[in-house]
Amino acid sequence: MPPPTRRRGGGPELPYRLIAGVEPCPAGWLVVGARLQGITAFPTEPEVFPTFAEILDYRPSFDVIAIHCHLSFPEEDTPGGRTCDREARKLLGFARGGAVKSPPSRHYLRTQDLDARAKKGLDPISARMMRRYAEVADEMQPYRQRQVFEVHPELSFFQLNDDMPMQHSKYTEEGVLERRRLVEARIPGVDVVLDAQLPGGVTARHLLDATADMVTARRIAARAVDRIPEDPEWDEQGVRMELLR
Repeated sequence: MPPPTRRRGGGPELPYRLIAGVEPCPAGWLVVGARLQGITAFPTEPEVFPTFAEILDYRPSFDVIAIHCHLSFPEEDTPGGRTCDREARKLLGFARGGAVKSPPSRHYLRTQDLDARAKKGLDPISARMMRRYAEVADEMQPYRQRQVFEVHPELSFFQLNDDMPMQHSKYTEEGVLERRRLVEARIPGVDVVLDAQLPGGVTARHLLDATADMVTARRIAARAVDRIPEDPEWDEQGVRMELLR
């Protein structure tokens, strides 16, 4: 019997592709993975990874990582953020567009003691996100954008909802139910994700957002994704400044 086909980089050839939606959470990074066979994604039980580097080093590796976190950062503060941020807000409209945040500058990430800033008035969520941004900025290089892509769950829900924004905020019961119904209709077996009980402050909103990120990962793997903007810019480290949906 001939030996099994080997994957590039080692390990047997898998009968499926691994994709992941990644969402920051209090304990690190929530990963909703799926085995992709053809165009069908079969979700796996979600996990929390303490660091972004552990997601990159996971074996067998993910073919596509769709992450709700800035991958590119302007060198200096930019009013209104990157072009992709401004265009995404315009696409989503007033009510949902506010969910698209602008990244801090690389200068800020280099020069600020982020833990000290938290003690001096930066709210806990913003302080935690600054540490997440710094973590990703340290790891991201242009070549990683063959595997890692910046997404936003509200853009994912927008696409799933026939290019219409969600009617309710995800911070309301109506908004959670609205989003859950949408992903349940499109992803068979998604209950294994949405009903998971995870430690570390993971909420139903985190699980829904990471699932939406995974849906965009499926579109990226199928090369059926839209880029915002169509002609991206690059930051000074050579990382594309774009959002995918």
